[in-house]
Amino acid sequence: MSTIQQLSVFLENREGRLDEVLDALGSNGVNIVALSLADTTEYGMLRMIVSDPERGREELKKIGIMAMLTPVIALRVPHDTGSLSKAMHQLVQGGINVEYMYAFANGEDASAVLKTNEPQRAAHILNESGFGVWEADEAYRANR
Repeated sequence: MSTIQQLSVFLENREGRLDEVLDALGSNGVNIVALSLADTTEYGMLRMIVSDPERGREELKKIGIMAMLTPVIALRVPHDTGSLSKAMHQLVQGGINVEYMYAFANGEDASAVLKTNEPQRAAHILNESGFGVWEADEAYRANR
């Protein structure tokens, strides 16, 4: 399996709401490996790769914050010009649509978290094309 679980939370766009989420995770031993926060006028979408997605969802539920788990791919991207473009080209050739993406640096390489229309097939295409895809046990403990 080459997909990982992303923890996604709709947040009311008000003071302190993000802090509540981060505190609930941190005080219960759930480490945030990567995150993306996008906002609109009324709410934000917080997407995170965390050390224990199931536990993270349960801890948020305890404080009345609904969260969902979404299968995504964490692609290893070498720090070489055009690397991400080459990976995207392979997905396009395979008929895979990338719905959204965010990236983070982790040591000598970078990683891009991809939400696609077919995550398992996208991971297979990337692996077969020579691109590394993080396995769950690696991704959840990255940067530790």
